[in-house]
Amino acid sequence: MSAIAGVHPVVEALRAGVSLERVVISKGAGGSRIQEIVELCRKAGIPVRFEDRSALDRHAQGAVHQGVVAFGAQRAYRDLEDVLPDARLLVVLDGVEDPHNLGAIARTAHAAGAAAIVIPERRAAGVTTTAEKAAAGAFSHLPVIKVINVNRALDDCKEKGFWIYGLDERGEYSYDEQKYNTPTAFVLGGEGHGLHEQVKKRCDGLVRIPLAGSIASLNVSVAAGIALFEWKRRYGKR
Repeated sequence: MSAIAGVHPVVEALRAGVSLERVVISKGAGGSRIQEIVELCRKAGIPVRFEDRSALDRHAQGAVHQGVVAFGAQRAYRDLEDVLPDARLLVVLDGVEDPHNLGAIARTAHAAGAAAIVIPERRAAGVTTTAEKAAAGAFSHLPVIKVINVNRALDDCKEKGFWIYGLDERGEYSYDEQKYNTPTAFVLGGEGHGLHEQVKKRCDGLVRIPLAGSIASLNVSVAAGIALFEWKRRYGKR
């Protein structure tokens, strides 16, 4: 059973019709957002329980819960083949290990119009309670595809006509100079190691984000936001 912690993520899950078994609210919690959660649960027939805050601390497993935790079935990951036919933009993560970064990237990807986010099965963050909280409800709307092999997934994307662009500090073109063909898949590397060599070889272009300071690279979730919203500026529907 998976847990969704935090007021906004729980509201978004309820609005999106995510199947929830129950919602637990801290005793004494109040306000308009809590009342909204109670009303949404009542309309959906989802039980609401009130428990001590210490119990919610255990349920949230370290995530900031703001007095609300929802429980649902284990997240069902989507298949890549189901998403590719109608997608114009995909975000592929090559080993992002921090669940905060995964959640932040998912939030940005959804806002930029991505059809799905692709993550590897091993050596990478999954959709945990912490990632759900960082995503602020985005996982309730954005399909998550878990693949055994990122390289194979990129090959599958290419077979369906996708152009692959990797973010790399040594990329040939700046992100705002590169012409992006569509449909587009952006690939972001993991913290520390960046893109793997075999992943780079599958990219149609490697783009960099020029930096003015002495730090060599940006946080991966920040880099994702810069590149994805440049794509949205050019090709996204308004």
